[in-house]
Order: sequence, then C-alpha cells, then structure tokens
Amino acid sequence: MIRPLVRSLRPSQWAKNLFVLAPAVFGGLLMDEEAVARVALALLAFCAASSAVYLINDLRDREEDRLHPLKKHRPLAAGTLSVPAAAGAVVVLAGGAAAISVSLGLSFALILGGYLLLNLLYTLWLKHMVILDVMCISMGFVLRVEAGGQASGVEVSRWLFLCTTFLALFLAFSKRRHEITLLAGAASGQRRVLDQYSPAFLDQMINVVTASSVVSYALYAVAPETVQKYNTYDLVYTIPMVLYGIFRYLYLMYQQPGERNPTEAILRDPPFLINMMLWGLAVFWIVYIR
Repeated sequence: MIRPLVRSLRPSQWAKNLFVLAPAVFGGLLMDEEAVARVALALLAFCAASSAVYLINDLRDREEDRLHPLKKHRPLAAGTLSVPAAAGAVVVLAGGAAAISVSLGLSFALILGGYLLLNLLYTLWLKHMVILDVMCISMGFVLRVEAGGQASGVEVSRWLFLCTTFLALFLAFSKRRHEITLLAGAASGQRRVLDQYSPAFLDQMINVVTASSVVSYALYAVAPETVQKYNTYDLVYTIPMVLYGIFRYLYLMYQQPGERNPTEAILRDPPFLINMMLWGLAVFWIVYIR
C-alpha cells in the first residue's frame, strides 16, 4: 500500500510549492536562520496540503480517470490503492498541515485554509467553469507566495504578485492545451470544461500571459524601488535567462509534445534545469553577495 500511496501524493508536484520561498529569497532572508526555519515549515505545510488535495481529486474523479490514457494508471483509478486508505491519508495530511499552520500564526493559517477551500471548490465545481478553472489554478500559486510572505515576515511586493499571477496563468493555460492535444476528440468526455477550449483559443491566451510574464519581470528588474533595494541595476542581466526558460518551455510544449505535460517535462529537461540553476545563482549573487 505504501508505494501506491506515495505515488498518489504526487511528490514530483511539490516543486510548485517552491513559490513559498520567493518572498524570503528576494527579501534577502536566506541567511536568517529563524526566517529559513519558518519558511521551511511553510513549505512542508503546503506539500502536505497539496498532497491532500491531489488525493481528494483522485477520490472524486477515479471513475473518469479510468477513461484517461494516463490517469488510468493512478493508484485509485487502477485499484492499487483503496478508498479508505486514501481517505485516511487525507485526514492525516490535512491535520498535519493545520498543525503546522497554527504554529506559524493566524495569518498564515488563514491563507493555507483559503488554499484548501479554493482547491475543494475547484475539485467539486470550479474546474467545470471555463476560464475560472484556470484562474483558480493561478490563484493557488499566488496564495503560496502570500503564505511565504507571512511566514517570513516579508511584505509581498506588487511586482512579485504580478509576476506570479502571469506565470501561473501561463502554466495553467499550457496544461489545458496539453490535455486537449493528448485527448484529442475524447477531451470533452474526460473533462467537460475541455469542450469549451480549443488549441487556437488557448494559444491566444498563452501569447497574452507569456508577454505579460516577461514584461512584468523586466519592469520589476529595472523598477526604481528594486534598484534602491539591491543597490544595483544588475538584476536586469537575469532577463535573458527568464526569456530562455519561457522559450524552452514553449519549445517543449509545441515542438516536443509527449504524454507528460510541459510542467513535468521541464523537471526532466537538462537545458531548462541548467538555466534555472544559473538564474538562481545570479539572483543569489545580486541579492546576497554583491
């Protein structure tokens, strides 16, 4: 039972929770042991909460998942994980996340509670409403950033809010496009909302949020408050890395399509990972060393 349960927790998706670290990273707190400890607990809480959400989703959709070319292999859909075991894991994970959130303060607990409520509404209702389904996914990333700000004691800047919102929308629309491409004519039968989308429409949305993501990051890099905060204009030199990361993502989605959605594909793509490492090192140098 352990192996199917671990698979159902989707540990590969925990990378999304790294958005919790953003306020502490750009707030210059990675050398502050207390702040790092609190942010680490926040990250752990969101990993537990997001895994509980995945289990709830799999419990509700296990019948539909059996008709999906990939999701039919999920433990609940395949029958390798029992419903009582999954339900028990949901209780343990949600309880653990709640316990951690209380230790981090009321504001953090409310944000984590809002994240769980949003995802519950998404699973039961909102994922069937065109455009709102994608905006709910995006809001989940924004809540992660806000929670990280509460845990570390850093006020989330409007620039970080904008960058997170547009990047999350970019990822969400890309995910929808992959689903439609993978399922082809059977898309609407597997998930009703997919009948409301088309590749052409999603391509337009992706174009809008791609440009918005790049522009918002570029404006953040050259904003007077950013220059004053870090006492340098050097953050502008990280823009090419951001551009390459987005272009590489688009390349994998359009030129190298496969069964894995692009978000999972980039975690196995060496050029993308190397670029992310270089961007991280550049930001660390600018924020902490220079």
